[in-house]
Amino acid sequence: MKKSFFVFALFFVSSLWGQDDPRVRQLLSDLALEKATDQDALLSELADSGDSFVTRFVDAWRTGEVFNYTPEGAEPIIVIKVSEEYIQLTTWEELDLTPAQIEEVEDNKNRPSRSLRRTLSQITDTVDLASKEVRKRIDAALKLGQSQREEYLPVLRARLEKEENDSATKALREAIAISLLANHSNPEELHEAVVQLGEFRSIAAKSKIEALRDKALEEGNETLAAAAAFSVRQIEDHEAVLRHAGSVFRGISTGSILLIVAFGLAITFGLMGIINMAHGEFVAIGGYTCYVMNEFFGDRYGTQSDAYQWFFWCSIPLSFLVAGALGWVLEKSFFRFLYKRPLESLLATWGLSMVMRQMFRLIFGAANVQVGNPEVLSGNVEFWGLAMSEARIFAIGFAGFVALLTWALLTQTNLGLYIRAVMQNRNMASSLGIPVKRVNSLTFAFGCGLAAMAGAVLSQIGNVGPEMGQAYIVQSFMVVVVGGVGNLLGAGLSALGIGVVDQLLQPLIGPIMGTIAVLFIIILFLQWKPGGLFPTKSRSMED
Repeated sequence: MKKSFFVFALFFVSSLWGQDDPRVRQLLSDLALEKATDQDALLSELADSGDSFVTRFVDAWRTGEVFNYTPEGAEPIIVIKVSEEYIQLTTWEELDLTPAQIEEVEDNKNRPSRSLRRTLSQITDTVDLASKEVRKRIDAALKLGQSQREEYLPVLRARLEKEENDSATKALREAIAISLLANHSNPEELHEAVVQLGEFRSIAAKSKIEALRDKALEEGNETLAAAAAFSVRQIEDHEAVLRHAGSVFRGISTGSILLIVAFGLAITFGLMGIINMAHGEFVAIGGYTCYVMNEFFGDRYGTQSDAYQWFFWCSIPLSFLVAGALGWVLEKSFFRFLYKRPLESLLATWGLSMVMRQMFRLIFGAANVQVGNPEVLSGNVEFWGLAMSEARIFAIGFAGFVALLTWALLTQTNLGLYIRAVMQNRNMASSLGIPVKRVNSLTFAFGCGLAAMAGAVLSQIGNVGPEMGQAYIVQSFMVVVVGGVGNLLGAGLSALGIGVVDQLLQPLIGPIMGTIAVLFIIILFLQWKPGGLFPTKSRSMED
């Protein structure tokens, strides 16, 4: 058992170091032991390897964790100290050393010479240019270009000749042009770099071109100043397009959250006629369920473990079950006495909302709590210069899944048939033998579960707190009313519409005025179509 654990731990540490290429380890061993006959060729091969292990090894070399060691009757080897273990560099196997041998290893630290350290520093800066990952190559090229250090210009040009990927090639050309702003050999080269950066819409070079434009105006160089001004305008136009595209993306993701919350509200409101002001607190239940799972997995397995990555995926179904069970109990004991009594239900659920929020404060505290992100949702996806959060992309996809699930439930199952029958005429459905009370309980539990899943998704975008549901409850009611009470297609369209319009208006007139403008637009719309986008067609004589 102990041996298995050690093998697993060594494998885990090894994977963190990223040492996959034995050839790179052999080259580094030869370099440290000064066995290379042609050191320049060896360094060149290391630079072209693109292996990030080179950077980690050099860092260990600098901090004194690389040692010389000569086993009895064998050739000298290089040893690295990793997590208090001594690893042979070339084989990446742990050495079984006695205390005396450990002392001998510790007394023989290997240190690179000053000139070798300078060369290695340049290699570690440029090694990612040859990485197997395109994103790393792009980031490395732009980083070197932004530094504008003259010694990196020939490295970037040499790499450009070898690069085959279009995106990485574009990044290298942009990096070279940025570098030439400071390292040009003649005015024509500078002018061409300025024009190129405008064509690339290089946001990274904008401030440098602006400084160049101002300097050219002071020196009376009108040609260069005009070219720089034109490039700046091209970049600013591109930034404006990205801002609008970002607003639309955020609007769609916000609308997706609204969609999940409003689906549950649309079903319960349309079925039972209850204005449930506590619906937002079921969103908070989903967020807190995710928080509890985050703490449980973090304490039990550690936040760096692979098991921790599963906490969020376990939280989504669990939040549905917790909120659904609570919704079932509340429907049996509280909500069923409020059917078709809108004023009483408004006041009663408002009181219930305050009670639930106070319970959250007593259990979890008044301050917001933070939930971690699994690795797969913690980054960004870049498309044409627009960085999109992976968590928001997931929210959009998940909203689509929930919409499909709800549609299937309502149209492909007996429960969905019962729900639609009760929504159209409760008394007629009851006279035909449909168990109306059971349908009410199941439907209310389902609506609460949807709200909780929205809360779990929200925990990946913002913090979790007692008031998190209140931020969405008003907008969710607007979605239900605008879409048409009880109509899921209308709820979906109005959720996306409200979310996108809100996000487009906020940058122009501010968050508060943007919300007011959305409310004003909704009022005007309801004056035109009081029943919403898709008015409910009821067969009940009560309606």
